[in-house]
Amino acid sequence: MPGSQLIRQVFAVTVMNLRMVPARAGTALVSVVGIGGVVAVLVAVLSISEGFRATLALAGREDIGIVLRSGSADELSSGMTLAAVRHVMDAPGILRGPGGALASPELYVIIDVPMRSTGTPANVPLRGVGPNAAPIRKAFRMIEGRYIRRGLGEVIVGRSAAAQFSGLAVGSKLHFGRSQWTVVGIFEDGGSVSESELWTDAIELQAAYNRGQSYQSVRVRLPAPGQMASLEKHLRSDPRFDLTVRTERKFYADQSSLLVTMVRTVGSLIALLMGAGAVFAALNTMYAAVASRTREIATLRAIGFGAAAVVVSVLAEALLLGLVGGVLGGAAAYLGFNGFQANTMNWQSFSQVSFAFAVTPPLLATGILYALVLGLIGGLLPGLRAARLPITAGLREL
Repeated sequence: MPGSQLIRQVFAVTVMNLRMVPARAGTALVSVVGIGGVVAVLVAVLSISEGFRATLALAGREDIGIVLRSGSADELSSGMTLAAVRHVMDAPGILRGPGGALASPELYVIIDVPMRSTGTPANVPLRGVGPNAAPIRKAFRMIEGRYIRRGLGEVIVGRSAAAQFSGLAVGSKLHFGRSQWTVVGIFEDGGSVSESELWTDAIELQAAYNRGQSYQSVRVRLPAPGQMASLEKHLRSDPRFDLTVRTERKFYADQSSLLVTMVRTVGSLIALLMGAGAVFAALNTMYAAVASRTREIATLRAIGFGAAAVVVSVLAEALLLGLVGGVLGGAAAYLGFNGFQANTMNWQSFSQVSFAFAVTPPLLATGILYALVLGLIGGLLPGLRAARLPITAGLREL
C-alpha cells in the first residue's frame, strides 16, 4: 500500500474513532480517572523531593565557601579550634570589608521546639554566628524586630521556623543550654534553608553548652564564584590543621541527596504499582471500544482499509485518554500541592527543615509522559486484537 494512501486511511479511521469517544463516555471516564489519579500521586510525591532540593539549593551559592574539618559530611560531625578559625580568617582567598575578613565562625546545635500543629517536640537547628554572618548572605534581611546584640542572650528566628513552630514570636523567652534567651527578631533569607534555623551569637552559645572556644564551620565570602584555589592552598599550608572547603552549593547538594533519592525511589515505586491498575482500566476501556466496533472494523477492512489504520485508530484513542488523564492529574497536583508548606527531617543533620512542595514544569511534563505511556500500553493489545479480527466473523455481527 502506498504511503500516502496509508496516511489517508489512518487519518480517516482515527478521526472517525475519536468522534465516537463521547458515546463510550462511561468506560472512557474510568480510564481517564485511573490515569489521572496515578499522575496526581506521582507528581505530588516527586514535588516533595523537588521542594526540599530547591530549598537547600536556594541556600547554596558559588561565591560562599564553607570550611569544615576534613572528612566531615556535615557541620554536626565537624570540629574546629579557635586557632584553626584564626588560620582560616587569615587566608588570602577571602574578601575583606571595613571590619576585616567577610567570614563567620559558626557553631551548630540541635534544640527541641514544639511544632505549632501538633505540640510535639521537633529538632530545630540553633546556629551560633559571628558578626559578619548577615553581610555574607546577600538575601538576608530582618522582616520583624531587630538583629541580635552580642552579650544579651538574644536570638533571631527564620521565617519558616516562626511559622512552623510555637513559642518563637518576637518577645518570647526560650530556655536551652544553661541560659534563658529572648527572641528579638524574625528574618528571611530568600527562601533558603537558613529560614528553618534560629540564630544567636556564637560565643554566647559556646558558654551555654560548655563548648569552650570550639567551632564547627567557618563561612567565607569568596572573591568570585567557585574561586577557592588560594584559600585551599592556605588551608593546606599549616599541617596542624586538617581543613577542607566546599562551595555552599556543593555542600547543600550533598546534604539533600539522601532524602531526594529516597523520595524519588518511593514515588517511582508507588507510580509503578498504581500504574498497573491504570493500565488494566485502560485495557478494559479499549477492549470495550473494540468490542462495540466489531462490525464497523470488519466493514472497514472489507472495503479496503488496512490493519495498520485500525491499530493506529485504537492507539490514538488510548493516547488521547492518557493525555486527558495526565493533564487533569497534573492540574490536580499543582492546585492541591504546589506551595504547600511542610517540614521534614534532614537525615544528614538530624534537624527539621521547613520547605514548600514544588510542582515544577519538568514534573508536570514527566507526569503527562507517564500518562501517555500508560495509555499506549493500555491500547496496544486491544489494537492488535482489532487488527487481527477475521473479517468474516465481524461481518456476521451485521
